[in-house]
Amino acid sequence: MLERLWGRRRGTPPATPGAARPDISDPAYKEMALQLTSTAENSTPDWTAAYGYIEDIDDGRGYTGGLVGWCSGTGDMLELVQAYTAAAPENPLAPYLQPLRQIMEAPYRRRPAESHRLLDPSFVPAWKTAAGDPAFQRAQQEERDRVYWGPALAEARRDGVGPLGLAIYYDVSVNHGPGDDDESFGGILSAARRSHRTPAQGGEEAAYLVAVINARVAVLKSWGDYQRKGRQGIHQELLEAGNLGLVPPYTWSVYGDEFTMASFPAPR
Repeated sequence: MLERLWGRRRGTPPATPGAARPDISDPAYKEMALQLTSTAENSTPDWTAAYGYIEDIDDGRGYTGGLVGWCSGTGDMLELVQAYTAAAPENPLAPYLQPLRQIMEAPYRRRPAESHRLLDPSFVPAWKTAAGDPAFQRAQQEERDRVYWGPALAEARRDGVGPLGLAIYYDVSVNHGPGDDDESFGGILSAARRSHRTPAQGGEEAAYLVAVINARVAVLKSWGDYQRKGRQGIHQELLEAGNLGLVPPYTWSVYGDEFTMASFPAPR
């Protein structure tokens, strides 16, 4: 667990001179958060390289694919393919809508096996083919924003956190999924809010973000998925450096790989 941080250097955001705090709705901060999470999800800051990613990572959720790791065994992959098919009915994944629905009708523990029984051997090649379709790329971005980015931004605004806090919220949203149970995005934030006041409530931002990370680590440990140099370490390093504003240049590491944000990125 992180210790409370007092008196550390604070990052200064790229705001208009005289502005008290950065506007976290600035697209540059979204791009930063997407790149940070992409290094944890796909080992590259180029999140656009992940449209065609698809594999079974043996985590009990069936196939995992795309920008944020939609899963055949949790329902969000079905929602993505439904959105894609609404925009482009004659797409390579449309034939798999019914199998994806059948997977979700099975008991949770059976869904990984059902994913292979109902989707193999042609689903993975179809996904990779669809990845080159601009309509599928738009569907992935829109579903990412609807399910993960939008709620993270809304909660970050509510709690009064800055750019680093927003990046933490987004990564927790992607990794733990939406919902209010103890292991999901809402439950993790609730645990942190119970132990520390948010900045919007007058609390010290660094101390509050430590509480968010600690609540998340507790869940990762309960899953048996905690790694000392895992994805929570991205934000621990930046928090320990005092860079609440995500002011470049800065570096971070995850799963043994190191990355650098040299300057403010152009949104994509």
